[in-house]
Amino acid sequence: DYSIEGKEDEETFDAVCKEIKDIVRFSVGNPAIPFIVFKPTAFGRIDLYEAVGKNAELTTSQKEEWDRVVKRFDEVCKLCHEHDKKVMVDAEETWMQDAADHLCEEMMEKYNQEKPIVWNTIQMYRTGRLEYMEAHLQRAREKGYFIGYKIVRGAYMEKERARAAEKGYADPIQPTKDASDKNYNAGIDFVMNHLDKVSAFFGTHNEISSELVMDKMKAKGLENGNPHIYFGQLYGMSDNITFYLSDKGYNAAKYLPYGPVKDVVPYLTRRAQENTSVAGQTGRELGLIKKELERRKASR
Repeated sequence: DYSIEGKEDEETFDAVCKEIKDIVRFSVGNPAIPFIVFKPTAFGRIDLYEAVGKNAELTTSQKEEWDRVVKRFDEVCKLCHEHDKKVMVDAEETWMQDAADHLCEEMMEKYNQEKPIVWNTIQMYRTGRLEYMEAHLQRAREKGYFIGYKIVRGAYMEKERARAAEKGYADPIQPTKDASDKNYNAGIDFVMNHLDKVSAFFGTHNEISSELVMDKMKAKGLENGNPHIYFGQLYGMSDNITFYLSDKGYNAAKYLPYGPVKDVVPYLTRRAQENTSVAGQTGRELGLIKKELERRKASR
């Protein structure tokens, strides 16, 4: 994941698009890189996504700008389709997400006719996401394409709530951590009930969520390495979960962000904050790291 986001100039958007396409080419023939990832605001301004999502009247200049955003999406998705590589589009702030969702659906309709190449990201800490998935599934069945979802909780909670309070609209985030967890679990159930059409990458550092997916797979008689189900954790976080899943034959991946430090640090900070929300897990992980360091020291 070339973790560039929230940029404003066309030169940067084109440069990031080129970088993503270079990653696709680099990944060809390497099964250790099953997914390519990019963020919508790496290809276009967040204000433009917001305007498009609201069906605002665009100026001629804005229409041309949006056409370039669509072109960048299409170039990456087409290249991934040509090389049989999956591409995940990250989710960002709610006020730009409608346009990103619509664009992802366009790309899915175009490139997911045979298998899920293009994957969208669903933030389950948001309200209304389960309803979106249900409606999207209906559209996908009608148009005959497959769906790929990365299922996450989300990492913009404070920013979302502050903006909602400032602008006076309903808070788009689930009211409690427990409600977010229940919504995430409902997302797991949705995927498991529609594996004929939906594949999922469960991006979570939550041990309970990972165990729930495994239990659901077992209950349905699915093999651990079922090609429709992936697990993922951020590189350097929750290695105990990733290693366990991999050891048991599940499709487990490490999410590896890279890029200029000034651009990647904000992303990593959000992920770290998200990870601390799991009660007791950070302490357990630190204990496991210390134990592993001691093991390596003793084995020298």
